Amino acid sequence: MQAALKAVKELYGQDVPEKMVQVQKTKAGYEGNLTLVVFPFLKISKKKPDQTAQELGQWLMDNCEVVERFNVVGGFLNIVVATDAWMKLLADIDADPCFGMKKATDDSPLVMIEYSSPNTNKPLHLGHVRNNLLGWSLAQIMAANGNRVVKTNIVNDRGIHICKSMLAWLKWGNGETPESSGKKGDHLIGDYYVLFDKHYREEIKQLVAEGMDEEKAKQEAPLIKEAHAMLVKWEQGDAEVRALWEKMNSWVYAGFDQTYKALGVSFDKIYYESQTYLKGKAKVEEGLEKGLFERHEDNSVWADLTNEGLDQKLLLRSDGTSVYMTQDIGTAEMRYEDYPIDKMIYVVGNEQNYHFQVLSILLDRLGFKWGKELVHFSYGMVELPNGKMKSREGTVVDADDLIAAMIADARRTSDELGKFDDMTEEERQQIARIVGMGALKYFILKVDARKNMLFNPEESIDFNGNTGPFIQYTHARIRSILRKAEAQEAATGTAEGGTTLNAKEIDLIQKLNAFPAAVEQAGKDYSPSGIANYCYELTKEFNQWYHDYSILNAESTEIKNTRLLLARNVAKVIKNAMGLLGIEVPERM
Repeated sequence: MQAALKAVKELYGQDVPEKMVQVQKTKAGYEGNLTLVVFPFLKISKKKPDQTAQELGQWLMDNCEVVERFNVVGGFLNIVVATDAWMKLLADIDADPCFGMKKATDDSPLVMIEYSSPNTNKPLHLGHVRNNLLGWSLAQIMAANGNRVVKTNIVNDRGIHICKSMLAWLKWGNGETPESSGKKGDHLIGDYYVLFDKHYREEIKQLVAEGMDEEKAKQEAPLIKEAHAMLVKWEQGDAEVRALWEKMNSWVYAGFDQTYKALGVSFDKIYYESQTYLKGKAKVEEGLEKGLFERHEDNSVWADLTNEGLDQKLLLRSDGTSVYMTQDIGTAEMRYEDYPIDKMIYVVGNEQNYHFQVLSILLDRLGFKWGKELVHFSYGMVELPNGKMKSREGTVVDADDLIAAMIADARRTSDELGKFDDMTEEERQQIARIVGMGALKYFILKVDARKNMLFNPEESIDFNGNTGPFIQYTHARIRSILRKAEAQEAATGTAEGGTTLNAKEIDLIQKLNAFPAAVEQAGKDYSPSGIANYCYELTKEFNQWYHDYSILNAESTEIKNTRLLLARNVAKVIKNAMGLLGIEVPERM
């Protein structure tokens, strides 16, 4: 790119911005490695496309030793890069163990990423799995782009939904605990959430049968009234209600921690809505005093957003209790006190798009410097063949069950393919875990996050095609080749000058060299799927090359060493790229 800018300056006497230089990989069927689009320079050269391309090509050939020859096709300048330049590029890639990834400094922007956001009334499900995997991967990608990153979680540990589980346990639990039931704490509490809904529906049905309107029945049912009364007691600090709440939440947190560990995700800081909602209320009151919000006759507090093309937004109910928006404001206040945030990214489903549009406006009004610029990493829902999931009806795909099933599927598939024949039982279990989790993570992350997706476990575990196991197996295959080379005492560290490269080897080096750009683009777009797509394309290209050319039985020692060097760096970049997705790659499979 710099050489092209210099060529334009030398030939036509004018500096041009970098964005005018369009360089792309030469299309299949044409001679060349790189193609320079000439059309943006025609106003400067005042010549026809072919003549401009011819002049630029000749200048580059005369002044750049990396340009071996060129040809012009319809205003496109196709450049053939010298073999020695490709070998130097491969050596540079080889010399950097963290190739493609930037390191943060003390002056780097501080990016906070919030993900997971579970409720303490139910276990994590498939939707949470997508959220956690997206959040974790996004954190790795932002760090690889040279940012300082803080990973946070906000736990929804208060509210009417929590009281529903608490009330059901009081009424029908008979003192049941995780220990007495043998259940994970989050599963136990989730069962009582479903039980509450079952009895609540029965009460509504009974009231409707007695002639009450259904909407009124939902408000007048004794159970929901009790739950609301419990919420008021909780907010008033009732000792008995608070003690029960702390006990049941502790069961849930222990369960969550097990699931997070299995998913391979963690957090630098966990916030709890029970600690942030009062700050939110105080911040709203402060905004009220400044005239930013208004109090209605029923004592409720609202934000008027009509000037922003939106409606009015409730911030405090008439009884003084807070809503989610209030809690998010309080959480923002706490985070701002804890960290000098430059950018805040919320990983939350697209059903909350409006919520974050409003939150951005409110935080900006309240003086948070990153409020206007906050990023809502909005993602689509995970759907199943039989429709959407509903927690209160107990129709979700449980995260723990899904993880166990994926590992079991990986074990069964590997056994059937004979991949575990020479391994110990411990090795088999470890690789089944790596492959099962890799299949799950890759299947979810390869999809554009903005889109709804249909989850198909059987398709995800396939060892062929655009899957995690296909990429993992390729890495393991390369590592096996390198181990054999070491046993033969082959030199895999360097390649000699003057080595010849075939077209597919040049393509592979080009693909390796594209990794930094893929990381940068994934950071700009907040797109783990961009990294997944890069992994698949690199892996596919390697396998096509490996199918056509032998590595260990190459025609000469020189060529063998070059191919070993190339293979080793493909394995390195696959490992680094998959690491950005939170996916492990095994040494053998």
